[in-house]
Amino acid sequence: MASIRPLGEIIHGWWRFESFTPTLRNFVGAWNHPAAPLSQGVVNSMKIALPGTVVPLFVAATAAYGFARFRFAVKTYLFLTIVMLMTIPQQMIAVPIFQIMKNLGLVDTPLGLVLVHSAWGIPWILFFMRNFFSTLPIEVEEAARVDGASDFRVFFQVVLPMCVPALVSAAVLQFMWVWNDFFLALILIYSPEKLLATQRIPLLRGVYHIDWGVLTAGTIIVMLAPVLVFAFLQRYYVKGMVGWVSR
Repeated sequence: MASIRPLGEIIHGWWRFESFTPTLRNFVGAWNHPAAPLSQGVVNSMKIALPGTVVPLFVAATAAYGFARFRFAVKTYLFLTIVMLMTIPQQMIAVPIFQIMKNLGLVDTPLGLVLVHSAWGIPWILFFMRNFFSTLPIEVEEAARVDGASDFRVFFQVVLPMCVPALVSAAVLQFMWVWNDFFLALILIYSPEKLLATQRIPLLRGVYHIDWGVLTAGTIIVMLAPVLVFAFLQRYYVKGMVGWVSR
């Protein structure tokens, strides 16, 4: 309610309705804020979220298929090591991450943040996709190989089409994680024009007062992207998360 009401009506409590004048000025103010416009923040976040979703999804899916279908030395130990990486808190390795990105010249660059998010997403996506691949009937792949298909062709033309729900589920979760991230962006991005949408939310507060209408409107704008992604892909998400359990 605070996002669609002027400051004069909500300053004493948004739950008071002695007067109610709906307005979209708060959304316009947040979108075109003079200090931290969300219009640029949303674009910057999209530049990070899209590659930060596609890259780890592709790498983890191909690696997960290898873990699920092929045998090689130290396979179990390598898989356990990768899975254990999911238990490491971001705060524990924030300084090493910053030092590595600084040495590579990738601090305050979109590429650096994309690489960090990709590295962070690969372990859990690999774990998720490996379990999904293990539920698929191997007879379909064997039939394709009998017909002369290579491992590359089997994976991309036979296996991946059967894994669309799982891939979409992983993509939705990874996109939401990257889009909502604040901590990694805080330590790697600092130029005002490069700030992401989540970094701009605190900057919507005024120096001497807080315009709660603009602040709440900005929060809603930032929330819209993951909500819309989930809404449009909900059917695939549900299939990918619970469909294989019933098999």
